[in-house]
Amino acid sequence: NIVSPYDALKKGIAMVHQELQPIKERSIAENIYCGRFPTKFGLFVDHKKMYEDTERLLKEVKMDFDPKVKLSTLSVSQMQSVEIAKAVSAKARIIIMDEPSSSLTQNEVDNLFDIINSLRKKGISIIYISHKMDEILAISDDVTIMRDGQYIGTWEAKELTIDMIVTKMVGRELKNLYPPRSNVPGEVIFEVKELSSITAKSFQDISFQLRKGEILGIGGLVGAQRSELMEGIFGIRGIKHGSISYKGRPLKIKRPHDAIKNGIALLTEDRRATGIFGVLSVADNVSIASLDKFVRYGFWLSVRKIEELVRENVSKLSIKTPSSKTKIQSLSGGNQQKVIISRWLANNPDILILDEPTRGIDVGAKYEIYTIIADLAKQGKSIIMISSEMPELIGMSDRILVMCDGRISGEVSGEEATQENIMSLATKFA
Repeated sequence: NIVSPYDALKKGIAMVHQELQPIKERSIAENIYCGRFPTKFGLFVDHKKMYEDTERLLKEVKMDFDPKVKLSTLSVSQMQSVEIAKAVSAKARIIIMDEPSSSLTQNEVDNLFDIINSLRKKGISIIYISHKMDEILAISDDVTIMRDGQYIGTWEAKELTIDMIVTKMVGRELKNLYPPRSNVPGEVIFEVKELSSITAKSFQDISFQLRKGEILGIGGLVGAQRSELMEGIFGIRGIKHGSISYKGRPLKIKRPHDAIKNGIALLTEDRRATGIFGVLSVADNVSIASLDKFVRYGFWLSVRKIEELVRENVSKLSIKTPSSKTKIQSLSGGNQQKVIISRWLANNPDILILDEPTRGIDVGAKYEIYTIIADLAKQGKSIIMISSEMPELIGMSDRILVMCDGRISGEVSGEEATQENIMSLATKFA
């Protein structure tokens, strides 16, 4: 009978959450032992013991770091390793890992698997939650599948294939992971020339074109400055020099409002932190970027018009929600993402920038998101899609630009793209 997270920890169960919440301005040691500091005489923190124990724990998770280093200096994968060390320090015998690889490069995933295998040898059991079927099959002994909150079954991993897992997850056979596309991109409508960030270590001298109805994929490893580039285009980050034009007309984008006014929308990488307004309703989240369209007599907000918009989008995008008044934080990741897409569609943008649009979403919902993206391109919307999943880039893009170290390292057409040539370009300047 577990009544709280603290109670679970006392019983030997720890969790590494999908959304890490480290205390970034404190040291590794302080993060590991927060709330459980070793003491002298029950009164004073025993710093010597804390640092010595932290050094030992870091070796267990293959980290060669000074325990006094602040977490703000670490990468996401390193912060994750600190969370695992924290679980080990609490003498956990069961560690739950929720989507642990969602923000990691392949090399970092390999390192994570090494840590997991090391923990298994010490008798620690791992519950590994993931939507990435190849990882599930690579690391698991047994696989449990759930659908819509219901237990479907448990199988030995060696009995399963990716296709079998997909079928059991969605409750039907998915013959294609990506929707068929037949539209041909039109004329160039958007152009970026020699765009550089005001920050020295960010993107530099970026140039590319985007066509009407095109899905332009942006590939690269974590740290390639892909998201930062899109934030620069959208007016979130400062631009040192370069130009942006739409249909031959120069755009001056100093802030997101300027981008929105010029028909550009941005679906951000971190859905929970910068995408949804978690405590607000579905209706509020859909309408919040276009409230000016629902104002009557200069000050009166038409709730009826907002409800009409929400009903239309819930139907059009197949958003599963009990009602428009439901708090968005209670919806699944896929439905949250659909709500954010519908928020931007309310402004009728011509250019949609989608940063990791299917991160943390199950395979059935992914297909629905892919279908929405393909339909928007067919309607003449131009899409820029950042993805760390190479099969997704290859399956959805007309062209793929690859970034490395803040620069464009190459371009491949969707038809010619392979994981090998994308990876080769992603490490070109490394």
